[in-house]
Amino acid sequence: MGTPELLQPRQEAEPRWPALLALLGVIGLYVGLPDFLTFGHTWLIVSILLVATAALVVSNRSGRHDLNHNLGIAVNGFNTALMVGSIGLLIRSLPEHKESPAALLRSAAALWITNILIFAAWYWRLDAGGPYQRGLRSHHHEGAFLFPQMGMKHGTWSPQFVDYLFLAFNTSTALSPADTQALSRWAKLLMMTQSLISLTIIVLLVARSVNIM
Repeated sequence: MGTPELLQPRQEAEPRWPALLALLGVIGLYVGLPDFLTFGHTWLIVSILLVATAALVVSNRSGRHDLNHNLGIAVNGFNTALMVGSIGLLIRSLPEHKESPAALLRSAAALWITNILIFAAWYWRLDAGGPYQRGLRSHHHEGAFLFPQMGMKHGTWSPQFVDYLFLAFNTSTALSPADTQALSRWAKLLMMTQSLISLTIIVLLVARSVNIM
């Protein structure tokens, strides 16, 4: 008896380098934040994240997929906490007028981009069990998000990191999905959280711009 089509793994595994670049981008953006938006010992935090990034690469290449999945969730949770904390510091700094307008605007823009990268990683990491579990199927037929390509009757399409990055970008700009709908409750809650964070940053940018004018 042959293996059912949906259980046959795809011939080519999903490349992990886009997600790795996004993680390195988040680390780089954190390094670029001014001191008043970080929690001291910036290079200690960055060193921990770089070690964790190396562990993600090693665990993936060695086939320890459960460890890779759990470590990826932990790293993204840590990055989310850092981002939310930095936004809180940014809000606190606005009434004090101690920082230059240019520094505040650059910081808000960096945090807005960070928001996109972090939530793209959340969607990519959690949807349908994560990239490894999705790769075990011949095509993506169910998950937390309804992609337009899922309506195709034939083919081996499966979402990759860029698809989730597109979803996260639309959620941060339009505050709603474009062509991809959230189906599960956790996905809806994550998208609501991302939209709220993005809206907060945009309001801060507008308020500061009006104050400058």
